[in-house]
Amino acid sequence: MSTGHVAPKRSWHPWVVFGLIGGGVIVLDQATKAWVEAGFALASPSAPVGTPSAPTPVVGDLVRIARTWNDGGVFGLFGDSATVLGLASIAVIGVILWVEATSGVRSPLLTIALGLLFGGAIGNLIDRLRFGHVIDWVDTGIGSLRFYTFNVADAAISIAVVLLIAMSLLGPRLGRLVGAPTRPGEPVTNGGHP
Repeated sequence: MSTGHVAPKRSWHPWVVFGLIGGGVIVLDQATKAWVEAGFALASPSAPVGTPSAPTPVVGDLVRIARTWNDGGVFGLFGDSATVLGLASIAVIGVILWVEATSGVRSPLLTIALGLLFGGAIGNLIDRLRFGHVIDWVDTGIGSLRFYTFNVADAAISIAVVLLIAMSLLGPRLGRLVGAPTRPGEPVTNGGHP
């Protein structure tokens, strides 16, 4: 006789979660970019305070709004290649949807990561199609040590990449920590706790 019990089948709707996360990223990304475009002049993160092209402080020098344009990839990688990156984004979006359909439906954490990737890819693709460049505006750093200027879509993509790396390194242990559903009929040991 087994001391474990059969885990109840959890009902979660992966495509709803995926859609809500992806859609939320797209809406937040486009809304913040529209706000920055309407209310802030183009800025240079290296411009001295008090000049017309200086960033707007939010949390002192640590976090500033510096409206810039990026013709390259995430964090300015790959230089002036908006058209090529736009086409690559369409291919990546197709891969994200395929992976969600084949694997994400079994893993809530993978669905979250893929939703973030999807929303980020769509958010930046919208900019490339509309403007031929991506609008970046979050400037962080201390003094002259600045990180690349980024946006909500870039942040979502970065978080997704960290989640995917954590999943690949920690494997099933990470899934148990976040309550990934077990297969129907699979015994749960230790009272269902990791």
